[in-house]
Amino acid sequence: MRDLPDHDRLYAALVARDPAYEGVALVGVTSTGIFCRLTCPARKPLARNCRWFDSAQAAMQAGFRACLRCRPQGAQADAHPVIARLTQALAQDPDHRWSEGCLTRMGLDPSTVRRLFRQHFGQSFLQMARAARLRQGMGRLNQGGRMIDAQLDSGFDSASGFRRAFVQLFGHPPHRMTSDADLRADWLDTPLGGMIAIADTQALHLLEFVDRKALPAGLRRLSVMTGGRIGLGRTGITDMTEAALQDYFAGRAGRLQVPVRLAGTAFQTRVWQELQAIPAGQTRSYAQLAAAIGQPSAVRAVAGANGANRLALVVPCHRVIGADGTLTGYAGGLWRKEKLIALEAGYRDLAGISPDKAR
Repeated sequence: MRDLPDHDRLYAALVARDPAYEGVALVGVTSTGIFCRLTCPARKPLARNCRWFDSAQAAMQAGFRACLRCRPQGAQADAHPVIARLTQALAQDPDHRWSEGCLTRMGLDPSTVRRLFRQHFGQSFLQMARAARLRQGMGRLNQGGRMIDAQLDSGFDSASGFRRAFVQLFGHPPHRMTSDADLRADWLDTPLGGMIAIADTQALHLLEFVDRKALPAGLRRLSVMTGGRIGLGRTGITDMTEAALQDYFAGRAGRLQVPVRLAGTAFQTRVWQELQAIPAGQTRSYAQLAAAIGQPSAVRAVAGANGANRLALVVPCHRVIGADGTLTGYAGGLWRKEKLIALEAGYRDLAGISPDKAR
């Protein structure tokens, strides 16, 4: 078993249904033979009846059955039937123009849906659907289409609405990104949502999930740094990044081998390079990261550099967790961090690394 927090801390988290331990530990109840999330709404067992596991696989190997209420074999968001229903519907028809009326006709309460999605994904379902439609407009513009065609492909009622959504994502109106440019921005689909990749012919400059709140500000900074040389489209590096993402999520490669441009201070660059050295399936604390770069007292500065990373997954900042083993903040959303760490447990097993050495 991985070096989990001690029994008393985990039991306190179980009683409090602390979401910070999602993806970190599961509890097996010896009196029932069932294992659960620590956030499970079921009645809490006695402390003496609890065993702790770092994965659903470990709990099942010990003879426990999965709880039917909290569904501990999947990520937290997957356990909710409303979220599962809507995300599946969005994946099947990303062009559909969703509204609160659509939710009501499905027998769902829009306010409940809004709360659930913001809790798990940091944005509402309608915002996720809007981003999916914006992807269609980007595709038309990438192909040299007219603005009005891109607007209609995206399902926006007005050109101003399309421009506003575009500006919120990129920090620029669409017409500013269709002229000749050295850097090219394109949308890449992944199992965890869309990502924006910006690359030139030599290196990847940015890779971010489209719903990250800081993405527009990051794009604006990159635009300033490059003299506004960002347009729509892709390069050979974009193709390489897309292929690397497909291999990563398919379990074929734990490291995304893509040439990158680390645009930061000397300190930030050292932190990012150390992040790249963490193998898939292993994690580090901020303190361990600071010690690894030879500045053990710079824990807060390391955390700041981690948050300033603009190359998600390629520079794997999701592999940094709290010193007590809990999942800490992740700009792409804690739900993604939970899924990424669960995915990478497979890479750890393939490499023959015992769970207790993965930290």
